[in-house]
Amino acid sequence: MDLRKIKALIDLLDKSNLAELEIKEGEESVRLARHSQHGPVMMHAPMQMQAAPAAEQRPPAQAMPAVAATATEAQVGKNGKDVPDGHMVRSPMVGTFYSSPNPDSPPFVKIGQTVKAGETLGIIEAMKMFNPIEADVSGTVRAVLVTSGQPIEFDEPMFVIA
Repeated sequence: MDLRKIKALIDLLDKSNLAELEIKEGEESVRLARHSQHGPVMMHAPMQMQAAPAAEQRPPAQAMPAVAATATEAQVGKNGKDVPDGHMVRSPMVGTFYSSPNPDSPPFVKIGQTVKAGETLGIIEAMKMFNPIEADVSGTVRAVLVTSGQPIEFDEPMFVIA
């Protein structure tokens, strides 16, 4: 199931009086449940890529910003280097970032490479699931702000596309 659809469902649950919402699409399903008025929203989504379906947790809907934001001015990355202007792709979850499908393969993208919207930029492993991180805009990769095998936080800047 597409991350944009999941975010839309989280927004729907957040704006409604529903305590729980479950959607099934073929073999995939998403279940969102509100545990208290201001408590976290949990998501259980069996998905398939390289691992067997498993449950996945999401942060509270109130704290979940867009997956990507546009950088309007130069920013300083974790490593202290200036980050070029462009469209910032941020991590939608906590996990371990991998730049290639396996250690023997080349990375999905490199600096200077042209990408199209929907193209895979990397993978985040979370709870034994491999989640593809896709470009949400077309353009040229201007910066790769994460390294393969690095633990990554929610909303951490990962790529700049211009």
